[in-house]
Amino acid sequence: MKTSHITLYGIPNCNTVKNARAWLADQRVAYVFHDFKKEGVPAELLPGWIAAMGWELLLNRKGTTWRKLDEVTRLAVVDTPSATALMLAQPSVIKRPVVVWPDGKVSVGFDAAAFAAHRVP
Repeated sequence: MKTSHITLYGIPNCNTVKNARAWLADQRVAYVFHDFKKEGVPAELLPGWIAAMGWELLLNRKGTTWRKLDEVTRLAVVDTPSATALMLAQPSVIKRPVVVWPDGKVSVGFDAAAFAAHRVP
């Protein structure tokens, strides 16, 4: 879905989100920030993110939140519905930042070259 702006989804104290926000600011690129902690995960957008990149990429199995989950919860994440339920319940388990670009493409994580490749306005 095309938009007129960049939306960056994440958690303000996440280092990768901080790096992405700093890069956008340095490039003087306007964006909207959606704070998972304050605003939650947009349930209506999550299926599109999963369709675009797969739940396996979106789910951060290396992060602190994942490691703090009990083994039963971790082992229960085996498909899109179970991953979706966990991401909605525990937003910090989503790899960050999730970026929705004006052309409708979705990316996860921060890489300066990848951000620049989007030819941000």
